[in-house]
Amino acid sequence: MKNYISQDPWCIVEDGFHRDYNEISESVMSLGNGRLGQRGNFEEKFTGKTLQGNYVAGVYYPDKTRVGWWKNGYPDYFAKVLNAANWIGIDIDIEYETLDLNLCDVRDFRRVLNMQEGYLERSFVAILKSGKELQVNSKRFCSIVDDEAGVIRYAIKPLNFDAKITITPYIDGAIRNRDANYDETFWDEVRKETGYGEAFIELRTRKTGFHVATGMGVEIEQDGIKVDYQSQPIKYEKYVANRMTLDCRQGQETVIYKYAVNLSSLNYDPDMIMKEARQSLQRITRKGFDKMLFEQMQAWADKWKTNDIVIDGDVAAQQGIRFNIFQLNQTYTGEDERLNIGPKGFTGEKYGGSTYWDTEAYCLPFYLSTADQKVAKNLLVYRYKQLGKAIENAQKLGFRAGAALYPMVTMNGEECHNEWEITFEEIHRNGAIAYAIYDYVRHTGDEQYLVEYGLEVLIAISRFWSQRVNWSKAKQQYVMLGVTGPNEYENNVNNNWYTNYIAAWTLRYTIEAIEKAKALDAEKYAELIDRIHFREEKEMATARQIIEKIYLPKDDERGIFLQQEGFLDKDLMPVSDIAKGQRPINQHWSWDRILRSCFIKQADVLQGLYFFEDEFDTETLRRNFDFYEPMTVHESSLSPCVHSIQASKLGMREKAYEMYLRTARLDLDDYNNDTEDGCHITSMAGTWLAVVKGFGGMRVEKAEGADAQLLFNPYCPNHWQSLAFKIRFRGALLQITTTQSDVTVTNFSTKPVTVIIHGKAITVDGNAAQTVKITVE
Repeated sequence: MKNYISQDPWCIVEDGFHRDYNEISESVMSLGNGRLGQRGNFEEKFTGKTLQGNYVAGVYYPDKTRVGWWKNGYPDYFAKVLNAANWIGIDIDIEYETLDLNLCDVRDFRRVLNMQEGYLERSFVAILKSGKELQVNSKRFCSIVDDEAGVIRYAIKPLNFDAKITITPYIDGAIRNRDANYDETFWDEVRKETGYGEAFIELRTRKTGFHVATGMGVEIEQDGIKVDYQSQPIKYEKYVANRMTLDCRQGQETVIYKYAVNLSSLNYDPDMIMKEARQSLQRITRKGFDKMLFEQMQAWADKWKTNDIVIDGDVAAQQGIRFNIFQLNQTYTGEDERLNIGPKGFTGEKYGGSTYWDTEAYCLPFYLSTADQKVAKNLLVYRYKQLGKAIENAQKLGFRAGAALYPMVTMNGEECHNEWEITFEEIHRNGAIAYAIYDYVRHTGDEQYLVEYGLEVLIAISRFWSQRVNWSKAKQQYVMLGVTGPNEYENNVNNNWYTNYIAAWTLRYTIEAIEKAKALDAEKYAELIDRIHFREEKEMATARQIIEKIYLPKDDERGIFLQQEGFLDKDLMPVSDIAKGQRPINQHWSWDRILRSCFIKQADVLQGLYFFEDEFDTETLRRNFDFYEPMTVHESSLSPCVHSIQASKLGMREKAYEMYLRTARLDLDDYNNDTEDGCHITSMAGTWLAVVKGFGGMRVEKAEGADAQLLFNPYCPNHWQSLAFKIRFRGALLQITTTQSDVTVTNFSTKPVTVIIHGKAITVDGNAAQTVKITVE
């Protein structure tokens, strides 16, 4: 665990230059706006440890997989969101010396990610080998108002010399993905242009044919006055720049404003994209840096009004949750239903930037409760529009009759994961998508979604489950063979409890959804079942039989559900018995040793108990938690949050806080030694869940349609003075504020809202608040 980030409630602060940790800092200092993103790289040249990263949402490449063998149905590529043209570059040369923090002494280094206002700021003094001292202050952001634009204010000041300083702002399209399987470049140049203080380059992805036009414009001030400089245009292959040389006096500040745009052919005709880039650049340049920054600060203030979480009494926890919320809002805005959430967002290359089951299982609840309803709906529509590909994926594996297997990893709906034990076997992802539909309808009351989109997806997923089980004569039950559950430290097992349970639950929910859709719009339902050739009586009878007779492995003596058949054959021991220095085990043990051990990567049985907790009594939840958590190494970023939520429900406050802090500061403290290749964006939604569903105890009452209410069983961890969070629910915006002794519900909407606090129903009038005294054992 690293501990070099200073604790601050609103900022991520790196005081002092930590060369060895620079890639970690680049990850946590990343910026984004839902449309594009940029790691916290330096603007000036840097030859030290760095992972250059600039990403444009939805633009990807089908990188040929490196596996040396093939099986029927196996994907032949892994989709990757590409490292796009570097737009932030500004080379600084002082009389034949290049500013490079890897080659000079550095003092007063400070890098700050301001989460409240949405920008990255950096300052330092560089002492060159000649003894010249140069002070630099930079500020940049990816605009969430002009979401195809980024802008930089880069100020330099000679402290002990006068000199001619050469400034070279550039766009570099000759970039690579570090994770390219065959060290390929993924871009071809289409065209480039340069002019006075501006430059443009258009690149096209190989194979997929996406076009991205990147443009820059430069303005310079000295002593606060705009400079009419001379500019030398530069063109190389996949590279454009302007070079200007200025007389700079000791103590005089020279400010470079660099405006940039990234436009993709997802939104523009390739034949017009350079023209559109020029117009976009002109528009933001006319606005100017100060106005763009003001708009950025206002837009972020609006976001924080509805989704901030305030913790009084614990700066580390406060910084952690705001960092997670900030990155989630930078990654996905819900404005474009073609886009989704990659596990690393815009912060790195790992996982390819593609869509995983993380979106449905962890991210959807955050957007359901903190954003407009359309944002969460667009996440579901994304899957609906890829249903045809999901059916094709199942057909490749031999399934029939409209069965759908949603991919483990995808950009366009086609499976592109390249590990067989995941691609073919981690099929519980299908259940997560069904659960997300249920979660959305329950939270919003938008039952019409079932008629319009949801039911068709549910039927296709249920057809998959009906074919994936088989009848065991020995057990006289339906079984599920050869799967991988959420615990990826177990592969190719039989009867994973979670997979079997969520399969049967999906069938049950699909039957409920069919009855609901019939009642809501019988004509539309009839059109659907005719179009997809749904044999209602036969297929529903099969589903009911599977629900009744699905095999769910358990150990009656311990009163627990078994992660899979044979789990008790392992040498059971707690994580505390692992030898010192052997954690994380995935970085020290062979895969064979991991698979034979009892150690669990993330919640598996407990994932199911988290989803369906109201179907089990508290003692069942407790027995399973007490059995599985001590064997869990939490080496998945998605693990601590589920355990924190369950620990809260079970009254295990110290464990809940321990797990919360681990998920909240997973990247800030680099718990698993893997932040350097990007932050864990989807697990950040889990952090929000740990606060709101864990400490806040929020649930949606299991009631039908418009009658559903919110329930809260909130408490403050022992050393917190208070906790406050906001929730959107069916047109209302509520704030729940909890202290050690009471709960205050503030209703920011105009209509009265009824909620249940520790089992007691209270009605809060519009634009009013009500406080309830609590006693928590």
